[in-house]
Amino acid sequence: MARSLYPHAFLVDLIPLYPLYALLFADSGLSATQISSLLILWSFTAFVLEIPSGVLADLVPRRFLLTAAPLLSAAGFALWTFFPVYPAFAAGFMLWGTGEAITSGTRQALVYDELDRAGAASAYARLIGRSRALGTIAVVTATAAAAPLLAHGGYTAVGTVSIAAALAAAPIGYSFPEGPRPRKGGTGTGRQVKTAGERKGAFQWLGPHLHVMRTALSEVRHAPGARPALFAVAMLMGLYALEEYLPFLVLSFAGDAALVPLLLVPSAVAAAAGEGLAGRGGRRAAPLAAAGALLLAVGALVGHMPGILLVSAAFGVFAWASVIAETRLQDAVSGDARATVVSMSGFGAEGVAIATFAAYGLGSGFAGPGALFAAASLGFLAVVPALRRRARGPRSERY
Repeated sequence: MARSLYPHAFLVDLIPLYPLYALLFADSGLSATQISSLLILWSFTAFVLEIPSGVLADLVPRRFLLTAAPLLSAAGFALWTFFPVYPAFAAGFMLWGTGEAITSGTRQALVYDELDRAGAASAYARLIGRSRALGTIAVVTATAAAAPLLAHGGYTAVGTVSIAAALAAAPIGYSFPEGPRPRKGGTGTGRQVKTAGERKGAFQWLGPHLHVMRTALSEVRHAPGARPALFAVAMLMGLYALEEYLPFLVLSFAGDAALVPLLLVPSAVAAAAGEGLAGRGGRRAAPLAAAGALLLAVGALVGHMPGILLVSAAFGVFAWASVIAETRLQDAVSGDARATVVSMSGFGAEGVAIATFAAYGLGSGFAGPGALFAAASLGFLAVVPALRRRARGPRSERY
């Protein structure tokens, strides 16, 4: 599994265009309002498709979807690179957002089910944590490569490397091992769905999709520990969007824009370390998350270099805790609608992220970055009670 998971996670995030796309848009003549509309379109696309893509991943072979997703992203990057106008940028964001929605939930569900089939579900947190750490390293690598690529080959070189990385991820997506998914607890989609479909006549094709959605909702309502785990995943991943504003916080500490990229390195290192250590210490998730919230508040208010280190450590804790929470969610549900349930948490995370962006934007008119980051620690504290509850069963004893 690791032979497919690790390179796939690395390549889908190896995108030199990521730190430069706003500059590309501006240099192509787009206004700040037009750029903001593109970002909204990107988030909205992923938000709308998150759950439908999860349902699809519970009905078709998941490795097919993991093959298609980076191809969509590559097509979007190609539009940006070779047709730098607003409609192409919009279409590119829709393609990229669709690819992200397809990957979200699908990869995690495939990995967990295959590990469970092999009797190794307890390795999930370690594998997924390390794959996310590799994704973080890929982002840092792509960011470092973006400047020389832009200097020597312009946006064409930056875009071409991004396209190549996405295309390279496609065959790796197909290489994931995937066995047949047995239906559990008598909830299969066989004759039951077909009979329902026959009653609906022209709507027969909806049968399997509705069945998967009903199964996912039932899992969330009735599986022990599923609801608090889903809430914790949505909150932790959604609030992590606050990281987008770290440059403003660091700038308020350093006072020199030239120092900002260097001072952001500790947060990237902390996030990678937290994700890489996600296979350990899961039983202490609640107190450590509370400690992370305290570190965030104190660091944001202290300022200067000590504050940067404290805030970076907090984000490392939150990255670690998000993997622990997702592992508990995986442990709580069965395989019938696993990708759909995980996509529900992604849907919630997108909603929390949008609320975070809106709250920061409104709050910025009244307070500086330090105060806003300190206030955000209250959101992370709200997750602590949910992290006290663990999914039941031998697979989750460590979490």
